Amino acid sequence: MESGKFVIAAQEAEAMAKTAGVAALEELLPLLVPTALRLARPPISNYPVGAVGLGMSGRIFLGVNLEFPGLPLNHSVHAEQFLVANAAAHGEAGISCIAVSSFPCGHCRQFLQEIRGAGEIQIVVTSDEDAAFRPLSSLLPHRFGPFDLLHKGIPLLLEPHDNDLGSVESAVIAGGGDEVYEGIEREGIQQRLRAAAGAAAKASHAPYSGCAAGFAVADGEGRVYAGSYMESAAYNPSLGPVQAAMVRYVAACGGVGGEHRGWEIFAAALVEKEAAAVSHEGTARIFLEAVAPGANLNVYRFRSSATV
Repeated sequence: MESGKFVIAAQEAEAMAKTAGVAALEELLPLLVPTALRLARPPISNYPVGAVGLGMSGRIFLGVNLEFPGLPLNHSVHAEQFLVANAAAHGEAGISCIAVSSFPCGHCRQFLQEIRGAGEIQIVVTSDEDAAFRPLSSLLPHRFGPFDLLHKGIPLLLEPHDNDLGSVESAVIAGGGDEVYEGIEREGIQQRLRAAAGAAAKASHAPYSGCAAGFAVADGEGRVYAGSYMESAAYNPSLGPVQAAMVRYVAACGGVGGEHRGWEIFAAALVEKEAAAVSHEGTARIFLEAVAPGANLNVYRFRSSATV
């Protein structure tokens, strides 16, 4: 497997299974967990976690834990969250099974409930003495989830979302100076960041607050990485758009394993609802101040068509 690869195409996965001598793709997942572990970035806990999931499409997705020095621990991304955000970013419709290096914490068991049919997702823990696939329902038997709060017709995580962004009413611009755009055409990058964050907001899973949001960052080469807000019925396990964008950044850059590397982020954009009950602007500013203090941040707020 190519080092630093976070998505494996269905055809490649089949070929890898054949080479490994396993009869089914599910059996390939535990063999890929060590690769995922090497890509983790846990500079605070020094406890790497790797997860590998099989999508309904036959593609395989990797997930790793990310920790950010200088930030509160709730800014961290769990490996299972990374895996789901990675799958969502690639349009995956569902996850059938997951191999993970350590037992999923309660936070992740709850987050996975946002996927339709979550109880039937098969989980295997490679560090378990009795490593065998078991349904997620066995790890969270008396679960609370979207079925307790939402109507049946509302789309769940990994299902298509088309949130109403209405019209953008205002932009708040703050951050570093023009020097952060050195080597990048300024107007073009602003437009691309806004478009990417807007598309992520339209695709976000925010059925509990109704506050769709998307975040996008640009690196020194002008490449843009965006992430969608993903809510949990239990609220706290929700994955913010800032963290989701960093998942996309890490996956696209081929991982950040090994020795510490800085985050090459030069500009960012947040698209969210005007007067939102849940706002990510404060989080975005705290995050950028810690990991990319010179980055410009543009905040765009929209009103839904119903209120325009």
